[in-house]
Amino acid sequence: MDIKTTEKTEEKTSRPEPDTAEAAADAVVDPRDGTDGDPGGDPSGDVSGARSDAPDGSEPDSEPDSELDDELDDELDDELDEAAAVTETAAGDTGIGAGAAAVVSAALGAVALTGTWTGKVVSERETLLGQISTSQGGSTAQQISEIYGDAWHSTALVNGLFALLALIVALVVLTLPRRPGWVRAVAAAGAVLGGLGLLLSVGTYFDLFLSLPTAGS
Repeated sequence: MDIKTTEKTEEKTSRPEPDTAEAAADAVVDPRDGTDGDPGGDPSGDVSGARSDAPDGSEPDSEPDSELDDELDDELDDELDEAAAVTETAAGDTGIGAGAAAVVSAALGAVALTGTWTGKVVSERETLLGQISTSQGGSTAQQISEIYGDAWHSTALVNGLFALLALIVALVVLTLPRRPGWVRAVAAAGAVLGGLGLLLSVGTYFDLFLSLPTAGS
């Protein structure tokens, strides 16, 4: 009887109690839970917290984009300002050149009507050549043609060249776009003077207005 009682006592001592085994199991840390021995804890708590701390890639950050847009706008404005400055400079240079050309055309047209020093020199040269050629003798008509006619025609030729040059310069200025009003007015005056001088020079050269006098007149 004592032997059976002793065996039962040893069996109870060697067999662990259920409560003690469960407590030991609860004390083990579950790496999936992230909690110390709390199987009933919510494992999604830490994960959700980690997710909340992570940057949200689904929502674009508008601040860098706005800064980039501002930089691009500033660069574009600078380029436009530089292009406008270059255009204004080129327009100013072109306007000065067109104004000068218009004044030159008007001056050439006036000179073609009034005569030039070059035309006077050419006329005197032709007169001298005529005197030399008729000094050995010649008819009256030949003397008139050689001494006077050739000199008049030479003057008309020189004046006609100046008138033609004035007309060409004036027409070029008038064909240029976006010229100031005064430039176009001066160019128009040069074209009128050049055309009129060219007409008179052609008529004088071919004796259309005044013919050479004859010996019997």
